[in-house]
Amino acid sequence: MSEMKIFGLFLITALAEIIGCYLPYLWLREGKSVWLLVPAALSLAIFAWLLSLHPAAAGRVYAAYGGVYIFMAILWLWAVDGIRPTTWDLVGSGVALVGMAIIMFAPRSV
Repeated sequence: MSEMKIFGLFLITALAEIIGCYLPYLWLREGKSVWLLVPAALSLAIFAWLLSLHPAAAGRVYAAYGGVYIFMAILWLWAVDGIRPTTWDLVGSGVALVGMAIIMFAPRSV
């Protein structure tokens, strides 16, 4: 699988996890309908399935995925919560993405 496909799959995976966690948040903290738990559970099931599609070993995928999750969470902060990321948010996200790239795309003999 190409690097761009892997990164794209990570982005979709992170979005599924964030949605799966955000909907219960709306129910618990914002008083929204309990029925939000149904699409939340579906989204989290999709998240788990998407993680299984990655070609690398599970532990490596989970470690690298964390970097993309950080990046997507900062985008969510901006797009959904309406809070503009600080310079430090962006720097931290960049560092996390560099870590993801090192973990996933470094040359390996095995």
